[in-house]
Amino acid sequence: MNPIKKLSLTIIILTIAVSAFAQTEEPVVSGKKMAISLGPEWNMNSRENFAAGAVLGFDYSFGSSFAAGLNVTASSNFSGITVIEPAAMFRWYFLGSNHNGLFAQADAGVYLIIEDNEVTPMFLGGLRGGFRLPLGSLFFIEPFGRVGYPFMFGVGVLAGVKF
Repeated sequence: MNPIKKLSLTIIILTIAVSAFAQTEEPVVSGKKMAISLGPEWNMNSRENFAAGAVLGFDYSFGSSFAAGLNVTASSNFSGITVIEPAAMFRWYFLGSNHNGLFAQADAGVYLIIEDNEVTPMFLGGLRGGFRLPLGSLFFIEPFGRVGYPFMFGVGVLAGVKF
């Protein structure tokens, strides 16, 4: 076999081999754009010592790596101080796909201190980081940590549903 025929045959075989491994369909992306989540949090929403809280979250996914929504955290130190934190959230998923994986989040809202039957409002600003771990296509868990003003820190875990 002459060199031209060998080269032609090699090119044809490589072309067929590369085409055999080409992706023929779009990747399956979940059509679920919204999520709701609920979970406990341990934080510093107290004048002294720590507080326990509950977090309720809702988010809507935009594009491939952004989401926006609302979070409400209610905390108590069980000795007279209750804090309610309604906040808008803006989230960016990096190193992940389909709104799962590592994320960074900015929160902005109102920090309501309820003490001795008086409500004191303050500005709330915070940064949150975490990891959304899918449990199938519908459920997820989400451990997170946050820092901000006027609280010092918070750590917790959310369990949620995508729909």
